[in-house]
Amino acid sequence: MSETKILYRPVGLHEAELIVASGYTAFPPRLPEQPIFYPVLNFTYAEQIARDWNTRDAGSGNVGIVTRFQVDSAYLARFETHIVGAAAIHQELWVPAEELGEFNQHIVGKIEFVAVYYGPEYHGAPVALSAF
Repeated sequence: MSETKILYRPVGLHEAELIVASGYTAFPPRLPEQPIFYPVLNFTYAEQIARDWNTRDAGSGNVGIVTRFQVDSAYLARFETHIVGAAAIHQELWVPAEELGEFNQHIVGKIEFVAVYYGPEYHGAPVALSAF
């Protein structure tokens, strides 16, 4: 078995539903205005995005969910790590949108939902991670 690397991805409610529809095996295609899929390299950064950005975004359903998943390390070697923002923890990979299908094929195991955050504009029922 090849080595894997754990990655994280903050998602909104709709994207989480599409992941569930895939059987927890794939991230949905990017929208036309989203040229890059960017998984992040640590939970802390994914949590910041989910908590501080997704919860304020109506397009995310005002919900931020952190996913955790493993990807074949040899495949990931083709992507350069980018540090965005001022903090060293802001590490992400930039996967061109047109390569997301291939990226999904290199996910090992299932995509897990590990944390959920709500914005002040969210008025629905609590999202149970176990529901995913």
